[in-house]
Amino acid sequence: MTTTFERLVAMLVKDYNVSPDQIAPDATMESLGIDSLGVAELLFTVEDEFKIELPNTPVTLATVGEVARFIDRLVAAQATPPNATASERPTTPPPTPAAHTATTVDAALPTS
Repeated sequence: MTTTFERLVAMLVKDYNVSPDQIAPDATMESLGIDSLGVAELLFTVEDEFKIELPNTPVTLATVGEVARFIDRLVAAQATPPNATASERPTTPPPTPAAHTATTVDAALPTS
């Protein structure tokens, strides 16, 4: 089974021409040459690839690992039935603050 991280690596290689050797969980998006607009575009691709809906709130995603964990949390949360009790819902901690420059993107989709 392919992990979220492996799927994300494949997307970065294909869509952003990043060498797989450069991609590690702690690699910053900036170090891969992906700016905040690129991260926003990546999240739209993630939405299609993982069949998830992005939240309407800005998120800070500095590293490839943070993006993978963000995806995992969304997949888990959206796989939970809406009428599930609190104990049945997955609990996920918020992303930890990064010690380096982070990219904050508004993950909200345009509503037109």
